[in-house]
Order: sequence, then C-alpha cells, then structure tokens
Amino acid sequence: MTSSTLHRVAVVAVVVAFAVIVLGAYVRLSHAGLGCPDWPGCYGELTWPVESHAIEAANSAFPERPVDVGKAWKEMVHRYLAGFLVLLVVAINVLAWRRGVAPRIRVLAGVVLGLILFQALLGMWTVTLKLKPIIVMAHLLGGLATFSLLLWLSLGTRPYTPPARQAYRRFRGAILLGLGVLVLQLALGGWTSANYAALACPDFPTCQGQAWPEMNFRDAFVLWREIGVDYEGGVLDLPSRTAIQMSHRLWAVAVLTVLGLLAIGLLRQRATRPGGALLGVLLLSQVTLGILNVWLFLPLPNAVAHNATGALLLATMVWLLHRARDPNP
Repeated sequence: MTSSTLHRVAVVAVVVAFAVIVLGAYVRLSHAGLGCPDWPGCYGELTWPVESHAIEAANSAFPERPVDVGKAWKEMVHRYLAGFLVLLVVAINVLAWRRGVAPRIRVLAGVVLGLILFQALLGMWTVTLKLKPIIVMAHLLGGLATFSLLLWLSLGTRPYTPPARQAYRRFRGAILLGLGVLVLQLALGGWTSANYAALACPDFPTCQGQAWPEMNFRDAFVLWREIGVDYEGGVLDLPSRTAIQMSHRLWAVAVLTVLGLLAIGLLRQRATRPGGALLGVLLLSQVTLGILNVWLFLPLPNAVAHNATGALLLATMVWLLHRARDPNP
C-alpha cells in the first residue's frame, strides 16, 4: 500500500513540476521575473498589493520598482506552485522511509529534497541578484533536473512491469548520448533567454541577413559578471547576443541529428516503435516552434510552448533511459 501511494504522489509531483517549469517560462518571457522585488513575499506582503493604499505603500518602500500588478501576481502564483511542489517532495520522503521501500528510492527521494531546497535558494537569488544570467540559467536547469528525478522516481515505484524492456536496452548508448546533447542544448536555451538573445537574429535560416554575422564569443559566455547590476532586458551588446543565438542554433543541428537518428532506430523495431514515434514527434515540434519563434518575433504562447516541449523532450529521454537500464528480461 505504501509503495502504490508513493507512486501516486510521485506522479502528481511530476505533473506539478512540469507546471512549475511552464509557468516559470511564462513568468520569465512576460518579463515578470522581478514582478516582486523582494522574497519570499511580494512588496512585503504574502500575496501582492492590490488595493490602492497597499500599492502606494509598496511604491514608497520600493521606489526603484513601482508595482505592476499584472507582473506581481504571475510571480507570486509561480512561487505558490513551487511551494506546493516542495510539500509534495517532503511527503515523498516521508513515504519513502516507511517499511518496504527500496533503499535506492529513499536515496533518490533525499536527493530530490536537497535539490528542490537549493532550487528555492536559486529562486531567491534570481530576485535579489536582479535576474543575473547564470542564476536564471541555473534555476531553469535545477527545475529540469528536479522534474527528471521525480519522473525517474515515479517510474521506479510503478506497481506493474512495462513490456518490451529488453528491446530498449540495445539503444542505451545512443540514449545516453542523446540525453547529453539535449541537456547542453537546454542549457544554451536557458543562456539565450537569460541574456535576452532570442531575437538577436531576427531572420532564419540566415542571421541578420548573413550566414555568419559579426559575433563576440568572448563576452557572450562570461558566466559570472558583477553584482548589483539590473540584468532585466540584458546588458550584452548585439555581437555578444548574436554569438549566443548562433551557438543555440548550431547545437540544435547536433540535437536534431543525434535524436533524429535515435528516433529512426527506435521506429525500425516494433517493440520500440512507440518510443521512437513519441521522440520524433516532439523533436519535430520543438524545431518548428524554435523557427516560428524567429519568424513570428517571439510570440508569448509560442515561446512558452517551446520551453514546455523542451521539458517534454527531456522527459522522453529520461523515460527511454529508464527502459534501457532495466536489467530484467
């Protein structure tokens, strides 16, 4: 009974973690990351200022960042949902330490708890360090790591045995390679977003009308810059942002090649065809959304969908790896 309950809670946590990632992308892309200039409250409140007197008091306390209710509520809803996820992870750890749960599940639950507490710190630093790019990227990657580990935990606590496990094991090396390539691309995507470089190239497949425009790679990938700077809107010049955007594009070719070949390989075998179909559909969707981001000048729904599909691609690779690593016939 404990194991099935643990599995159900883990599945709920996976869904909530995905929602936190998507909502976080929405907050970031709608420029609401500093909608609340303090943490964990918002202008000193548990919710956000709504009444005129509360807004006036908040503006007096934070004159450098006047209240924008439309941004403040987005940021606080994201924080509330993230807080609910923390409670779910705590519940998972309580269930994991009951009788009959495998030690590996207990260790994994503890790792997720430590990671999500560190995520809370990154969330605080995102605000207090005013959207410092390395912190924003780390916060994104931490969220994706939490999502992935929760998915792994939910897969490991299933009360049933999935079919065709042996067939996936033949692709283990390719899956590991694909996962590594994808994670690097997700990091580049996070760096692109954190430095507001998504539209440094307003055209596709060229960039600024050229195959190889002026780029400044030296400044583009300086991970740690000075404290106290407001990074909202970005601080890099166009050649630096162009270098970031072009790096994201070029590595996308590697992702398309590696994951595309993996999807084709999986499709060739009947037992692994569902995994190949899922991977192929998500991969083509992600590439299409990325191109549309440029052609349509980064519309918010499309940009959020691009982030969500990236997370689903990662989840698919984690699922494939879990199938491939099962030592049982």
